[in-house]
Amino acid sequence: MQQVSTSLTLFLKIFVPIFWTVIFFSFTMAVWFMDVSHFAGMPIQAFRYGITVFLFVGIAFFYFTVLQLKRVEMDQTHIFVTNYFKNFKYPWSNVEKIEEGDYVLFRTIQIRLKEPGTFGKKITFVASRRKFNSFIKENPHLFEQFA
Repeated sequence: MQQVSTSLTLFLKIFVPIFWTVIFFSFTMAVWFMDVSHFAGMPIQAFRYGITVFLFVGIAFFYFTVLQLKRVEMDQTHIFVTNYFKNFKYPWSNVEKIEEGDYVLFRTIQIRLKEPGTFGKKITFVASRRKFNSFIKENPHLFEQFA
């Protein structure tokens, strides 16, 4: 069994959203309890609503992006997926397709399953370029059907 997702998954999935939410929630609460008429050159009521919307948009962004990331390990017969609370394994025969998204700083892999699993029909992870490429080189027969 070889880990193919980046070791930063835990940091991206847990620490970044929690840290960001705590900081901006605290700032939002402070703004709501301030007793001033203007803040940063604008009426306080408009700033309160703006910062509250920003908080909720940020939480929604994290929910639909980094909170969906999983840690993935692979071997010859199965794909092992965890969200750090639950662990599941899926046979390679249940994989419908593998899609890659290559961005400047990171590479995302989306595994689509034929039958929905506990984590749904798609599993998204940030791949470690070195580890994922190494696994593909060692097991090219597993990826031939997805090319």
